[in-house]
Amino acid sequence: MKFIIHSFQSTIRFLLILSLSAMVILTFGDVLGRRLFNTPIYGAHDLTEHLMALIVFCGLPLLTSVRGHLAVDLFDRFIMQPKMAWWRACISLMVAVILFLIGYQFAIAAKEAVLIQEVSQELLIPRYYLYTVMSISGFISGVAALLPESNNNMNNSDSALNKGPLSGESGL
Repeated sequence: MKFIIHSFQSTIRFLLILSLSAMVILTFGDVLGRRLFNTPIYGAHDLTEHLMALIVFCGLPLLTSVRGHLAVDLFDRFIMQPKMAWWRACISLMVAVILFLIGYQFAIAAKEAVLIQEVSQELLIPRYYLYTVMSISGFISGVAALLPESNNNMNNSDSALNKGPLSGESGL
């Protein structure tokens, strides 16, 4: 199971790197074209919009699996105690429900985009595939919110903040 998760994470990371590189090259080329030749790249706005959405929603499951979301640590001394494991479990459950709701809403948007044949303005790129990726990302992130934290070399796994909310470990 760990091999599958690691392979999935590596694939997502590769897709993120590819999307970000494409967006940087596209933006650089567009700026050069505008400034030097007074000719922007046609459809650069559409492509940048799609690439940005891919970056955000491909990164969401990775960020959720390592508990990398923005957090306020004002009450960590109290909340990270072993007796507050129930609270961390409730928060993880609420986060998962919200992420499942996001996935569900994007699934509805994907279905509607197919029905009305929604496309981007300049390049007429169909939007349903992008909404489908967003929906899948929401569902995967919801599952990741329920699982124990993925140990990743990006984190310091000895930190009290990096213990899984369902693990019962406080790290204190």
